Amino acid sequence: MDAIRWLNAQEQRTWRSLLRAYSRIERLLDHDLQSRNGLSLVEYGILVTLSESPESRMRMRLLADSVIVSKSRLSHQIARLERAGFVRRETCEEDRRGAWAVLTDEGLALLRAAAPGHATLVRDRVFDRLTPEQTEQLGAIMRALESDGGAAP
Repeated sequence: MDAIRWLNAQEQRTWRSLLRAYSRIERLLDHDLQSRNGLSLVEYGILVTLSESPESRMRMRLLADSVIVSKSRLSHQIARLERAGFVRRETCEEDRRGAWAVLTDEGLALLRAAAPGHATLVRDRVFDRLTPEQTEQLGAIMRALESDGGAAP
């Protein structure tokens, strides 16, 4: 078995800082969306992803991967959005086992109402705190971290 490569002090500080920053930003964005629009951050992500998809619809499995949630959590969130009239499910004609999530006009209206406040808060909490060079560096760092590098999930 290979020896464990423990984090050095600088790596440990950076790692913990990343976790704290992400947690604080996620909590803030979720709270803001809940209080302003009655949406969770995950639900907002679902609406955004559907709005950017052809015909405002996406296969449920692909949607789960896109918003980075389990299929069971996505199913729960879609059910909530469906009850509220913001999304509907359609049977996939090509594969009866699959289903489409489809953004409704009401869902698009909710997204349009929520987006300005969300964008303002993201800008305030992230991008207005960085120089253009730092933003570019952060983008490069995030793309490197986002890549799975062939690793198992």
